[in-house]
Amino acid sequence: MRTYVIYFIVLIAAFAIIGKAAYIQLVEGDEWIEKADSLTLRYDTIEPVRGNIYSSDGKLLAVSVPDFEVRIDVASEHISEAFFYQKVDSLALRLSKLFGDRSKAEYKKALVQARNTKNRYYLLKRNVTYAQLKELRTFPIFRLGKYKGGLIVIERTRREQPFKNLASRTIGWDKEGTKNDVGLEGAYSEILSGVIGIRLMQHIGNSKWRPLNDEYEVEPQNGKDIITTIDALIQDVAHDALLKQMQAHEAELGCVILMEVETGYIKAIVNLMHTGQNSYEERYNYAIAHSGEPGSTFKLASMLAALEDSVVDLNDSIETGNGITYFANRKMEDSHRGGYGTITVQHAFEVSSNVGISKIINEYYKDKPAQFIKRLKDMSLNQPLGIEFAGEGRPFIKNTDDKTWSRVSLPWMSIGYELTLTPLQTLSFYNAIANDGCLMKPLFVKEIIEKGFSVKKFDPVVINPSIASGSSIAKAQKMLLGVVENGTAKHLMNEAYSVAGKTGTAQIASGSAGYNKSDYKASFAGYFPADNPKYSMIVVISNPRKGVYYGAHIAAPVFREIADKVYSTSLEIQPEYRLASNDTITPRVIAGRRNDLSTIFNNLNYQVIEQGRSEFVSVNISADTVRINNRELLFDQMPDVVGMSARDASYILERLGLRVNINGVGIVTMQSPEPGTSIDPNQEITIHLTI
Repeated sequence: MRTYVIYFIVLIAAFAIIGKAAYIQLVEGDEWIEKADSLTLRYDTIEPVRGNIYSSDGKLLAVSVPDFEVRIDVASEHISEAFFYQKVDSLALRLSKLFGDRSKAEYKKALVQARNTKNRYYLLKRNVTYAQLKELRTFPIFRLGKYKGGLIVIERTRREQPFKNLASRTIGWDKEGTKNDVGLEGAYSEILSGVIGIRLMQHIGNSKWRPLNDEYEVEPQNGKDIITTIDALIQDVAHDALLKQMQAHEAELGCVILMEVETGYIKAIVNLMHTGQNSYEERYNYAIAHSGEPGSTFKLASMLAALEDSVVDLNDSIETGNGITYFANRKMEDSHRGGYGTITVQHAFEVSSNVGISKIINEYYKDKPAQFIKRLKDMSLNQPLGIEFAGEGRPFIKNTDDKTWSRVSLPWMSIGYELTLTPLQTLSFYNAIANDGCLMKPLFVKEIIEKGFSVKKFDPVVINPSIASGSSIAKAQKMLLGVVENGTAKHLMNEAYSVAGKTGTAQIASGSAGYNKSDYKASFAGYFPADNPKYSMIVVISNPRKGVYYGAHIAAPVFREIADKVYSTSLEIQPEYRLASNDTITPRVIAGRRNDLSTIFNNLNYQVIEQGRSEFVSVNISADTVRINNRELLFDQMPDVVGMSARDASYILERLGLRVNINGVGIVTMQSPEPGTSIDPNQEITIHLTI
């Protein structure tokens, strides 16, 4: 009986097992197959190549550099035992020579060990360059191809800015695992990113996965490129000029913005922050994000409001006395000790008289401050500019219903306190004055490119077609020109071109502690050439620590240095020189970039004979033939830049670490020191240009 019982129990168990197996196979089969596949197969994403960011003159500002991880399927069924041991010596030798990180013996030992442990995903090397990978494919075993040679290549990319610190805060960054909300990288992340692809991976044990054949892949779509408005050469000039001044005065923060008047295109933007030991980096977007009290540069808006309401004219007189006055027992004073006495409204603006400007505004608006505020709002000074990327500081124009409004608010607002603007917002206002009253939106991107073809172009955008009447704008332009001709910025006058602008010096408030006598912000905003404005610019330098803090002495020299180089390299804004009808057109530039000169002379129907391949060349011109000759640059000798444009000469000399002084306009006719002399670090060179 016991035998039968045991037999019966075993039989029931057997039927139960068979039944369960059938149930799993027939009923739950699909579910378990899917689960099994999930443990041995998975889909991984393939990151697309992020689009490039270019300057307006075609230079790379941000690029995705390919970076490869190389692995080997050492136990591949396509690599026989005999073949592996026949080739492993030569393979190890080539690997050692290519990477230089391990000896031949070490590489051989590692490869043999991987073979013995049947490692089908052995890591050979990370961060392999494309050139190294190209050579790697020619090595023994690997040259058999992707499958027979067992070579597994995993492509990644890393983001680089070729010009390093140049405009780096404006370009922004794209860091894995963080939000792309910084600069152009953040604003155009969706366009730059492209579309992710998919790759089927197979589990091969020990938590390792390898990609299956290409037929299981969905190719990624690479990101589009963007062309910025930034000119790389001008950006370099602006960066260098601001950096030198900030280092000389040990300033804390500073920025420069150069804008094209008619379009609003930003041609250069520099943000520098002190990082210790007289070192400066682009860490904080001061030009766009910092909304602070602008100081005297705001006097232009105050005077424009008064002119628009016809409460004052430029030739009217204003009594400034000894340079001190009081509003509700709070002292207002001029920086000029002893005051200016009775002067015209125009001159009060030219010498930046706090007493004069505040008296004008207070006298005519003290009983109707809302009218003054309305005028400021009509100029769009209370509205953000709506630029492409995040982080724009909000402007603040105080209203009479504000809880901090007092009897001194109006006169102090008139000279740039108790209100805030960013440097970019201030510049946009000055740009509108240069643009005959038309306020343009600042733009940082001109075009989106895909595979070399234009996808979208960004045309100039008008924010406010007229911030004031034409007559008031003309008077504002006259005041700004007067500042340079007769006022606080006389040292900006030069024979080549005219400048119009306004100096600014503002005390910086320290929270609830108020203002002190040690923290100042120096600025200069203006445009050039004043008679036909092409560019507007603002320079702001915060907290200089060497005792000099006036805008005329700190910010204006930076403006002048940048403007000089921009003017000398921009032929379109220089006076036109007309040729008589019987004159023969012969280019005067006899040296420069090969591609530029070749294009020019071909278009002028010269027969061009080229020699060598150097980037910079000299030319010999005959009646109808041009011979282009190599002009080699040696890094330890002074180059010959005679015959070049100021743009090409500056580029070459500054690339060699030289400090360049430019005298005149046109073509380089003389240089000092002479070509061929040895170069010392940070040496200064003067180039003389004539038309």
